[in-house]
Amino acid sequence: MIARYTRPEMGSIWTDEGRYARWLEVELLACEALAKQGAVPKSAVRKMRKRAKVDVARVDALEAEVRHDIIAFVTQVAETIGPEGRFLHMGLTSSDVLDTGFATQLRDAAALLLRSQDALIRVLAKLARRHKRTLMIGRTHGMHAEPTTFGLKVASWHAEAVRNLARLEHAAEEIAVGTISGAVGVFGNIGPEVEAYVCKHLGLTPEPVATQVVARDRHAQFFSTLAVLGASIERIAVEIRHLQRTEVGEVEEPFTATQKGSSAMPHKRNPILSENVTGLARLLRSYAMAALENVALWHERDISHSSVERVIAPDATIALDFMLARLTGVLDQLVVHPERMRENLDRTGGVILSEDVLLALVRAGAVRQDAYRWVQRAAKSALAGTATFGDALAAEPEIRKRLRVKEITALLDPAHHLTHVDLLFQRSLGSSVRTRRRKTSRPPGTVRATRKGRR
Repeated sequence: MIARYTRPEMGSIWTDEGRYARWLEVELLACEALAKQGAVPKSAVRKMRKRAKVDVARVDALEAEVRHDIIAFVTQVAETIGPEGRFLHMGLTSSDVLDTGFATQLRDAAALLLRSQDALIRVLAKLARRHKRTLMIGRTHGMHAEPTTFGLKVASWHAEAVRNLARLEHAAEEIAVGTISGAVGVFGNIGPEVEAYVCKHLGLTPEPVATQVVARDRHAQFFSTLAVLGASIERIAVEIRHLQRTEVGEVEEPFTATQKGSSAMPHKRNPILSENVTGLARLLRSYAMAALENVALWHERDISHSSVERVIAPDATIALDFMLARLTGVLDQLVVHPERMRENLDRTGGVILSEDVLLALVRAGAVRQDAYRWVQRAAKSALAGTATFGDALAAEPEIRKRLRVKEITALLDPAHHLTHVDLLFQRSLGSSVRTRRRKTSRPPGTVRATRKGRR
């Protein structure tokens, strides 16, 4: 199902063709840098640029023979170039190509995820403002607590989404690192000038000290960040699921005119979209754990991380992009029932404002523990249905000594709790509309730049 909804831009990053195009650019840029040093004829590089082609089927066939992906790739490309193909991969080791190409894949995938996160933030801001003063019951431990607004609930999601955008921007910057430093990272057969040239033209930063590979703490941070974004999506999805329950009925996922909710029960309208992303968030957490396991490699390098990354990189980025798109669509078309929210708010007859009464009694001179006992007794009567909360409070002699009936009635108005809504919105949405300069500067699909377009 995810594959069906995958954006073409995201999917193309992880195809064989997309991966090999990045490897080829790393190889050709290295040759250009060597040509500037006089180690490779410039005429050869021009021919390599013109003739080099990737044939995925031929690479696969060669890999079946040699059992080595980079050797198969370099052999196949060299076949298309001719005699000048002998200059490919001079002084490089496999991870120079693999890790540097992988960095561009992750960087470009992150750029798409940042766009999706931006879209989610915009929808959350719109929904929060629309329901800024839509009163509803706040729940703690699943039980009625005190009044809040649906807009404030969404504003909390928005503030978290903005934090996640910053986290992803930082993780994208951390992962945009390449290495062209040879078999154990000491530039044994290639100079740091080549690394600098390649990384500059790919929009990457050189790894300060590579072993043979880019250190995997960077990747662990990246995939952990994706898991955090997934957890935030799950937080929203779980809340939607709770609020859609029949007994609550405060919001609903969009449901089309031709949609069917159950093969057996025609009345069903299940929160399947939110349930779907809840499940995918579990996968993202497992991918983060796998990335953490990749940090500790043997000595300067082994390949235990490689098989893991071949799975988690496309899966995690595609899954999260799908989750962001799905949740954004749900929130954009979310059906909100303010009248049901008010009905649930009033369901307990005002007992949710017990703290207001308690504090008023304390201010009137009562000992807190005594006041707590009087208010609790009145709340129990109201919940048992023997009296309204206001009447039960007025029937308490110690309360009536300190509060008039008019004061009790005023205390049971939930509008008191909206006093600071504007402040909370300013704190949570005040900076949501701004221009963000992407540090993941190069958009997907432009890794292999034209010669004229490269700086």
